[in-house]
Amino acid sequence: MAGALDGLVVLDLTTHLSGPFCGMQLADMGADVIKIESPQGDSMRGAPPFVEGESAPFMLWNRNKRGLKLDLKNEDDLAVFWELVDGADVVLENFRPGVMKRLGLGWEELHARNKRLVLGSISGFGQTGPYAGRGGFDLMIQAMSGLMSVTGPKDGPPYRIPLAISDVGAGLYLTIGVLSALQARHKTGEGQWVETSLLEATVSLGVYEAANYFANGLRPEKLGQAHRGSSPYQVFQTADGWLTIGGAQQNFFRRLCALIGKPDLPEDPRFKANADRVRNNEAIVAILQAEIAKRTTDDWMAILEKEGIPAGPVLHHDEVFADPQILARGMVAEVEHAKAGRQKTLGVPLKLSATPGGVSRPAPTLGQHDAEIRGKGR
Repeated sequence: MAGALDGLVVLDLTTHLSGPFCGMQLADMGADVIKIESPQGDSMRGAPPFVEGESAPFMLWNRNKRGLKLDLKNEDDLAVFWELVDGADVVLENFRPGVMKRLGLGWEELHARNKRLVLGSISGFGQTGPYAGRGGFDLMIQAMSGLMSVTGPKDGPPYRIPLAISDVGAGLYLTIGVLSALQARHKTGEGQWVETSLLEATVSLGVYEAANYFANGLRPEKLGQAHRGSSPYQVFQTADGWLTIGGAQQNFFRRLCALIGKPDLPEDPRFKANADRVRNNEAIVAILQAEIAKRTTDDWMAILEKEGIPAGPVLHHDEVFADPQILARGMVAEVEHAKAGRQKTLGVPLKLSATPGGVSRPAPTLGQHDAEIRGKGR
């Protein structure tokens, strides 16, 4: 069955994670994404761990793409690229601002060649502004977006989230932007330049922190495991592990208090409403924790699920990818890689009823489809 983006041709010049993640989203939905690499290849090909010499991270977020090797400073290879531009719908790039222009591949040149083309750009800090020329990786973006200042133990140092949140966030935003530009093209007949940055993407994810600052002008404080606007809403230690409980909603809180044998707690002025509990979070958590520690995670899950109170165990990744819900939703897929053989990869999180996405092609080896693409001119 054809995917929703079947027939769309995307030239993916991106490297590392943010841009390739956008290309992967489009490829998963059926677009023909051609990953164009320099003769040296995407530097992420050197990222461990390796399977038969192939980078596992690179293989994951470059699946569903065809691979073409081009030196854009070589006249013949540049001519091949321009031929591809003629038949393309989208070009993706995440060079530092100005690099595409210096290569003669800036927005003006691309638009003059193909009026319908959409150019999607990701950079560390954006194409304009005082930091535009800086390089930016996830680490410094987490720091400069405010994310690190509110992450980790209350009295600890700034913490980096292990997930590459700024890269993935920017990749998702660019995907939305590209699809929006393609929709606009139906009306205007012309493409446009879509750009975002790791910094803007990460700042925009801090919705609670922004709302708090805009409301009171104060720095959002570090809360550890607590939530800025809901209580109780955090992780608790059980007799044999860890459990998360979302009991802030009033009916959930009342049921939770009854379950721990303290049905009068909701009448305590400190805990009467969610806002009260947020102000007195440490007190309510201490009461709940003392009782939750008496039973196992499985015991609590059975009890809480029966009462309809949102809860979930803290799982390690080996448990995640064996979880029946993850498997039922197709979040583990398999592909046959040219060198690494049969490999597991992440499934597609978006489910479309008529034109579903899917994983049908492994990540390309460097220049794997050179002959195929050069021969067809696309």
